[in-house]
Amino acid sequence: MNIAFIAHDSKKKLMENLCIAYRHILIKHNLFATGTTGSIIEESSGLHVTKYLSGKLGGEYQLGAQIADNNIDLVIFLRDPLRERSYEPDINSVLRLCDMHNIPLASNLSTAEKLLLSLKKESEDIKKNLDTE
Repeated sequence: MNIAFIAHDSKKKLMENLCIAYRHILIKHNLFATGTTGSIIEESSGLHVTKYLSGKLGGEYQLGAQIADNNIDLVIFLRDPLRERSYEPDINSVLRLCDMHNIPLASNLSTAEKLLLSLKKESEDIKKNLDTE
């Protein structure tokens, strides 16, 4: 599964902690992220991340193109809802593309954890079915 990560500056530490905590699940998937977020995830968790440009430099557009081409299966976008940004329309395009292409999207920690745990359960169910065949 191809999983994409984006985090506003104030949420980068939270993203780092999420990826460390769920490394055992994430290691089984292909990971993509905007530049700085991807570097933080790689350095802290040891996971390999394909990195796009920084969000402010067009990384959200690159990620959006991958979503539009159905190359991303799940997006974890930890947003800071309290800060308005000059590039907010770019950010909203990622959300809109996820909705248009029916891509699961987590915009907060609780939802991100639920999605990651569902990946673990799905993997366990597949393994269980293979073992009983």
